[in-house]
Amino acid sequence: MQWEHILATRTSRMKASEIRELLKLLAHPEIISFAGGIPDPDLFPAKELENAYSDILSSNERESALQYSVSEGYQPLREWIVTKMAGLGIPCDIDNIIITSGSQQALDYLGKLLLSPNDTALVGWPTYLGALGAFNAYEPNYDKLEPHTNRSAQHYADTAKVKGGQVKFAYMSVDFANPTGNTLNISERERVLDLADTLNCAVIEDAAYQTLRFDGETIPPILALEIARKGSIEKARTIYCGSFSKTLAPGLRVGWVCAAKPVISQLVLIKQASDLHTPTINQMVIYKIAKSIFYDHVDKIRGTYAARRDRMLQALADHMPDSVRWTKPEGGMFIWLTLPEHLDGAELLTKSLETQKVAFVPGAAFFADGSGRNSLRLSFSLADAATIDEGIKRLGLLLKSV
Repeated sequence: MQWEHILATRTSRMKASEIRELLKLLAHPEIISFAGGIPDPDLFPAKELENAYSDILSSNERESALQYSVSEGYQPLREWIVTKMAGLGIPCDIDNIIITSGSQQALDYLGKLLLSPNDTALVGWPTYLGALGAFNAYEPNYDKLEPHTNRSAQHYADTAKVKGGQVKFAYMSVDFANPTGNTLNISERERVLDLADTLNCAVIEDAAYQTLRFDGETIPPILALEIARKGSIEKARTIYCGSFSKTLAPGLRVGWVCAAKPVISQLVLIKQASDLHTPTINQMVIYKIAKSIFYDHVDKIRGTYAARRDRMLQALADHMPDSVRWTKPEGGMFIWLTLPEHLDGAELLTKSLETQKVAFVPGAAFFADGSGRNSLRLSFSLADAATIDEGIKRLGLLLKSV
């Protein structure tokens, strides 16, 4: 059977994630990997998770935990999220929340909900690789979202029209972004809202790392700023995507979307047609852990990751050539390096694996047009101090040699 002639056109936009492929390197103990932006499993609340599963399966909750459930999600967990959102300056109720199988599923659903072929998505340059993967299946065009410039809404609209569609949303990770580690300041967030109001498009706020602030001043989420402007979440165009993957455990695949009720209603229909609901037992476990230890646990992991960030920044200062520049994030899991223009991150990775046994993610993967080849992403979340020192020292030697 030759499958190519019957595949949907959208499959031409699908490709393997460079990060998922690089994660395979973690199985090789000789490789120092700064590639996978994944939580440290030593920080998972393993005992609490074990106890939560045991309590549920040995109680009268067992039947509902193992049964089909509603697509909106487990009600007590949604109620807990409502309280959490209120603490962020986002007043809402349970009908403004849907539970998803991680925030990655939320991005896929939002692409399905909002994008028709040739519509335009405004994204960062660079932006989260997983978002590009999720949106690509719906055959959009991309344009650069640059909230720090005065690029006009009319320019975006005209460009989208030429390409046969319209601007449907602006997507960004506003706090300690993957891959750069950068955070949008309040004026940039306001600029995004102004732009979206003029274009009459949605804003997708990816808040996967919002809780992982180590230092600096907390900035309100875009959704909170918009509610302050308009008085109600029902008048807001911002769609907030949250996740427990970076704080509790990614393998449970529990995230959420907070938005106006018409958006949530449409997402419920998509979920009903997709996987029916996120596994109920996982939602129940997340709820038990969240209500008992969430904020104390977040404080613990923030302290660990902050120390690793500091160690990597110091190692970069000690070992990088003068021609290399890097970001200084206030939280999250990533540092972004910009290299001299003649260098190619993908070629450098090949050479690094061969000679220095250090892995990272080449920067071009995060650009919708494949540019940014003279950049790379480092993650500090998995490496201890000694590994960071040795890995950055080796990487510095390689860069000095080229």
